[in-house]
Amino acid sequence: MADPAVERGDYLVNAILACGNCHSPRDANGEIIKDKALSGGRVFSTPAFVVATSNITPDPETGIGRWSDAEIKRALIEGIRPEHHRLPGVPLAAIMPANFYKALLPEDLDAIVAYLRSVKPVRNEISDPVYKAPIHRDPYPDAENGFDKSTFTDPAKRGAYLVTIGHCMECHSAWSRGVSDFKTGLGRGGRVFAEAGNGGVTVANIASDRTAGIGGWTDQEIARAITQGISHDGRKLKPPMAYTFYAGLKADDLADIIAYLRTVPPLQ
Repeated sequence: MADPAVERGDYLVNAILACGNCHSPRDANGEIIKDKALSGGRVFSTPAFVVATSNITPDPETGIGRWSDAEIKRALIEGIRPEHHRLPGVPLAAIMPANFYKALLPEDLDAIVAYLRSVKPVRNEISDPVYKAPIHRDPYPDAENGFDKSTFTDPAKRGAYLVTIGHCMECHSAWSRGVSDFKTGLGRGGRVFAEAGNGGVTVANIASDRTAGIGGWTDQEIARAITQGISHDGRKLKPPMAYTFYAGLKADDLADIIAYLRTVPPLQ
């Protein structure tokens, strides 16, 4: 009989959290190497750091196999490595969205840990990070305020939780010189990812403005963009948009995400 916690964790990790978008190695065609899933090693280089993503499989030597449940949870919601790690107590790079994962409900944190314990251990030695500046994460208001599951009868409130743990606004909010503007630029987009190739990619405005954002899109067009990576005008969306993971979203979760996005104030 399947463990409900592992099933929930599988869904969270491989759908809305899209952990493999960063933590799974890829081949020359950009496809995830399935037998090395979640074993880390993707390199991200920014003016603030050069890091290879962590191995989050339960390999005892190169992954998280010797981490306690509490240590895994701390890494998720605080972005701090264990004290017995090869880099004891050193923060994870800011690309790890701990400022969003802080919102995770206790039962979802437990489920994520249960799932990560269940995956195949993969030995993959990861290079040490190079930090060129202090680690900085901008507090995300909804994560700081937390969520009350009793309010999830409201689709928009449940959708806000999913968008938060999905760290959508990490990319889709106004951003300048390494600082995110979640208060006056929520959903505005505009951030440029040069490493995406083909001249880079400018992140879309997903606020509810009818011209600059997605306010004029149908629910079906928003759903297609999220799960298939196709804009309302038929244009193919580029990485790091994690639509291959979001394709696994349940219909009710997708509907609630859209309900929340409809509430994001219009911004141009």
